[in-house]
Amino acid sequence: MTYDYILGVIASVLGFIFLYNTLVRRSINKKKASSMVFPVGNCVEKTGNLEAAAGSDADIIIVGAGVAGSALAYTLGKEGRRVHVIERDLNEPDRIVGELLQPGGYLKLIELGLEDCVDEIDAQRVFGYALYKDGKNTRLSYPLEKFHSDVAGRSFHNGRFIQRMRQKSASLPNVRLEQGTVTSLLEENGTIKGVQYKTKGGQELIAYAPLSIVCDGCFSNLRRSLCDPKVDVPSCFVGLVLENCELPHANHGHVILADPSPILFYPISSTEIRCLVDVPGKKVPSVCNGEMAHYLKTVVAPQVPPELYAAFMSAIDKGNIRTMPNRSMPAAPHPTPGALLMGDAFNMRHPLTGGGMTVALSDIVVLRDLLRPLHNLHDASALCRYLESFYTLRKPVASTINTLAGALYKVFSASPDPARKEMRQACFDYLSLGGIFSNGPISLLSGLNPRPISLVLHFFAVAIYGVGRLLLPFPSPKRIWIGARLISGASGIIYPIIKAEGVRQMFFPVTVPAYYRAPPVD
Repeated sequence: MTYDYILGVIASVLGFIFLYNTLVRRSINKKKASSMVFPVGNCVEKTGNLEAAAGSDADIIIVGAGVAGSALAYTLGKEGRRVHVIERDLNEPDRIVGELLQPGGYLKLIELGLEDCVDEIDAQRVFGYALYKDGKNTRLSYPLEKFHSDVAGRSFHNGRFIQRMRQKSASLPNVRLEQGTVTSLLEENGTIKGVQYKTKGGQELIAYAPLSIVCDGCFSNLRRSLCDPKVDVPSCFVGLVLENCELPHANHGHVILADPSPILFYPISSTEIRCLVDVPGKKVPSVCNGEMAHYLKTVVAPQVPPELYAAFMSAIDKGNIRTMPNRSMPAAPHPTPGALLMGDAFNMRHPLTGGGMTVALSDIVVLRDLLRPLHNLHDASALCRYLESFYTLRKPVASTINTLAGALYKVFSASPDPARKEMRQACFDYLSLGGIFSNGPISLLSGLNPRPISLVLHFFAVAIYGVGRLLLPFPSPKRIWIGARLISGASGIIYPIIKAEGVRQMFFPVTVPAYYRAPPVD
């Protein structure tokens, strides 16, 4: 163990040197291309002669009342804004993701005054993760010593959480929550003036506001006019609910480094455990004809911890098997007067690390603070220029969580490549060292330490740790070759993600002019 610790320290130091040299070479200044041109599509309409919605005098229209939309509505309503929320379906959602809120996200929930939304829904406290590989396991606890005893992760039924936030936002007299389907944004001379929507009863109306914020989720049909959506679907989740069993490590998420890709377990109530099986690719075995049940029983079940095996098999036999594509999409906005994107409509990452809600809530805090000094939102062009700073100020939290999610998914997935196998094993062993080697990465995962430089340092420390294990005590040509490919493979994993996030905004945000954008004068 002493040998492993020494090797881990050496890996961390070498990782820092490698990172510093690489960033110096790669940090080149690029001009931001801020396009004001709408892509061709049917989601932006010229203002017409439709009937205006009753009471259409809102300061802000929010499209969608999921986690991001509901939290944003309450936040802006509490700030005194008149908010009109239009949500397609106000019934309780039934989803298999958005069920685990990291401690960093819970802190944002407290900051927004929404922490009581995890009460009375049988939410479970989460204190860290247990990582399993080849019959071995290690426990990674969140570094919560410096926080109040109530601070921890929370896991719950997504729909119950959303309904609590909808109820709280609707309790404000200046927040109007309406069921309807927004069909298009209303554009006039390049400025978004409001939205066109169809009510629950089928009536087509228009609503006007100085600012329209689109939060209509991962399947958004409005975002293509406000950003450059490059959606990737690396895998799908297959969801089950396990009953009458207990997790080996209570109040911890469990990640199984299975073949071909990870399996997740975490509590969603006092009697239920969510299981998410990752299936690589866009297609999954058919649920209807029994192919999925056969796959789960023959491929997945043998890799499930013994304590959960019986409940896992029973859940398959019950037949309530759900699937959902895992989407990732870097934020690539077209700054548009009168409109803004938020939540999954704006930015997505692989849900392996459970970071989506943390990013959304952090974005809401940033936007609230930017809008707070403004009394008048009617100068759309000036507001648009000012809100460009939002895209830079959100980067430390968002880019750290996005990059970690994408990198960990690739490292945790099985591969026949010997270098990738070594990287996967090195990651497990590095985290098993404990101390700074586990606290550092888990603080990044939890959203408690949103520092991109720390993320990249630990990532390359893992790679160099893996190389050190290959070369000691006696290197061979084959091991040297695998080590070189390990470093190359690690770079190939993380650099495309960082490039998509934006090197300058991610590591040097203070060099971006929009970082210092002053609020417009009323």
